[in-house]
Formats: sequence, structure tokens, C-alpha cells
Amino acid sequence: MKPLASKAAKPRSLKILFADDEESLQELMSLELPRMGHQVTVCPDGLTAVAALERNSFDCLLVDIDMPGMTGLQVIGKAKELAPDIEAIVLTGKSSFETALAALRQGAFDYLSKPCRLSDLEALLRRVSDRREMLSKFRAVQKQQERTEGKRELVGAGPQIESVRRLIAKVAPTDSTVLILGETGTGKELVARALHEQSPRAGQPMVSINCGALPETLIESELFGHRKGAFTGADDQRLGLFEVAHGGTLFLDEIGELPKAMQAKLLRVLESGEIRRLGDNQSRQVDVRVLCATHRDLEAMVEAGEFREDLMFRINTFEITLPSLRERLEDIAELAAHLYRRFKPAGPPPSESGLFTPAALELLRTYDWPGNVRELANVVEHATILCERPPIDVEHLPRRLTARRGKRPWRPLGPMTLAEVEWLMIQEAIERNDGNRTAAAEELGISVKTLYNKMVANSPLEKSA
Repeated sequence: MKPLASKAAKPRSLKILFADDEESLQELMSLELPRMGHQVTVCPDGLTAVAALERNSFDCLLVDIDMPGMTGLQVIGKAKELAPDIEAIVLTGKSSFETALAALRQGAFDYLSKPCRLSDLEALLRRVSDRREMLSKFRAVQKQQERTEGKRELVGAGPQIESVRRLIAKVAPTDSTVLILGETGTGKELVARALHEQSPRAGQPMVSINCGALPETLIESELFGHRKGAFTGADDQRLGLFEVAHGGTLFLDEIGELPKAMQAKLLRVLESGEIRRLGDNQSRQVDVRVLCATHRDLEAMVEAGEFREDLMFRINTFEITLPSLRERLEDIAELAAHLYRRFKPAGPPPSESGLFTPAALELLRTYDWPGNVRELANVVEHATILCERPPIDVEHLPRRLTARRGKRPWRPLGPMTLAEVEWLMIQEAIERNDGNRTAAAEELGISVKTLYNKMVANSPLEKSA
């Protein structure tokens, strides 16, 4: 180890397990790690380190790559089995990129080549401390959300949502980048969470960011982090979300809103696996699975020059398209019952058939749901406020739904166009199938999406409005 060059602000205290067969380093770490403000347990080899891991919990594992009996990589593998949250740092005398990559694939946070400066180690431990603090905040928010809203999951038994579940099961165990498509409010983040929870990375963090919710000047710092003084207002160094998600999953929601300049930087990260903080000259390797989602047509954006074609190909390794709610109206009752239990968790859960009166359920099944499941959640919450106990009736539903009630079906006064004939046939098929548009589409020999498109495009009510 090289001598400490300068004193830096001490990171928050960590419980560190240090394993190395060099006695001089054992003595040095016994003195220097406590001086940095950390608690340390020193082990002379990998087997002793694993025994310590089985007895006690640690925040960080600092391990030499080459030790007799058990290598550093083997110790990391065992440590991740015993404590998936532990952060591992590898010390290696072989300054080889291949060794570093192998350590990262085993779940290591980073590596240092021997001999290294104590100041470099101290800075790296600060990053570990910062990451653990940010992860703690993310998890606290997630637990609070689950307590207030219940566990969020894909609900429904219709063919469209079952198809989505099958695709999730196929691609979740891989590290492939997935592009999740669908209208606003269809549940794209639920798909991302299901992909993470069914993957080998499930024990590691999943971090989400809405690319359209941050100003262009902040999004690079949010993703990649920054050094102190990198720009006005950067009073301290900050980890980016790629580093926070290291070993786990990063979900980039509304990727279509990402500024053009940031698209090039994201592409470089996806291709190299390296990030660089703002104001930093050193690149850092990260092991992150990236999931993306958008409600926008990326191909049309590419043609308009608004989205990079090479980035679109890079993030679209595997595609999952979520159906709109109007394409899965058979799931309305189950979805509504699930949402009702979220807003009124106390008391016995209502049955799907007993939650709504037939008239109210008919309104829900004939509404077009432009806001999809998110709008249905608002409707159910509105109804729970007005209705003390089920069944929910028409009078408890928002005005935009009840205003449709009692309108007489349109009928032509004279000759009809082909479009009007199609529209009328669709309405009659829906009526014959008790409002079930999926069954009506099957009867007419068309897809539900085609049925809906024809309803909108051919509707004489829309044209006369």
C-alpha cells in the first residue's frame, strides 16, 4: 500500500470483513480501517472469512483475489449466498481487466489493483457507504408504498395479460435488455418489476427513473453521478443511479423523453458497461441490467430525427407490448376488486361479482378507458369515497362515466356508408356478447385492436361531434 496522501472527509461507518494472506496488510488494515471510521474483522484466508460471514453480518467484504485454499472470487460467491446485500471489493495484484470483470460478474462492487493508495481505498469505501444509504432510502420508500397500497402486481386472467406473463417468464432469467411498450397507465412499471423479481438479480436493487420527469441539466448527474465541484451547486460527490443499481436492475421509464445528447451517452454505457461521473476522468465498470419503457412510437421518432436508431436497436433486444384496458375488458371486474382492496384494506374483501351492481359493471365494461388501469384506479377510489359498503352503484361513479348512460344507440336516417355498416355490425356484436368486446371480435373474425380501431375510425358519433 502507498502512504495516505491527503485526508478526506470520513465516510459513514461500515462493518468490514478484510481477508488477505499477507500479514503486513492484515496489520495495516487493522490500524487504517478503524482510523477511517470503520469496524474491521481481519481474516488470514478465504476459509476463515467464510466462517466469519456465517457467524456475523457485514456491510462490506474487502478480499484479496489470490489466497491459498479459497480464492477471493469463491469467497465473494459464498458471501453473496449468505448475504446478498453485502458489497464486495477485490484487491488484486494482477492488474488485468479480465480479473476485474470476473469479480464484477460475481457481484463485486469494484476492485483495486495492488499496490493501491489508502486514499483510493477510502474514496471507494465512501462510494460503498453512499450506495448503501441510497439503497436504504429506495427500499424505505418501496416498503411504505407497499404498506399503503399493497403489493402491486399484474392482475387479470384474460388471454392478453396471460401472453404478457408468458413473455416475462421467458426473458426474465436472462440479462437481455427489454423494451416495454404500451399506452400510459397500462402498468409498464409492474412488468419491469416482475422481470426483476423473476430474474437471478432479484436479491439486488431495482432502481427506477422517469426520463421525462427531470430537466435535461440534471438527468446526466442523476444517471451517472458527479464529483464535488463538477458544476454550480455540486457541493458534494454523488453516486449515479447506475452505480446504485450495480448488480441489479435499472428501469428507464419513458425512454422516449430522453434528450438527444443523453441518448448517445446512454448508448455508450450500454455497449461498454462503463460510466463516468460528471467532472471525473476515471471510468467505472458497472454490472446493471437495463429495462426501458415508453408509450411513444420510437420508430416514428427515429424517422423524425428525434431518437437515435442505434439506441432503439440496442434497447429493443426483446419487446413486450402491454394491451390497453379496452382490449382486456374481461379483466375489469377482477382489476376493480383488486384496486378496491387497496383503497379499503380493512374488512372482508368483496367478491368480484358483489362489488358492483350489474348496471355499474355494464358502464365500466362499455367505457373506452383512455387512461387505462390508472384511470380505473381513480374511478374505484372515487367510488369508495361515496359508497360506504358494496355494491357500488351507478350513482357512485364519476360523471364522465354516468353521462353516457341512457343514450340511445345511433341508427342512420338514410343510406349508410361501408364504414357506418361496419360500425353498426360491431355495436350489434358487442350487444349480443353482453358488452364483451373480446368475444365480439372473435365472432367477427378480427382482433380486439382492429375492432377498437374500427369503432373509433368509423363512428358516426365521432364524425358528427
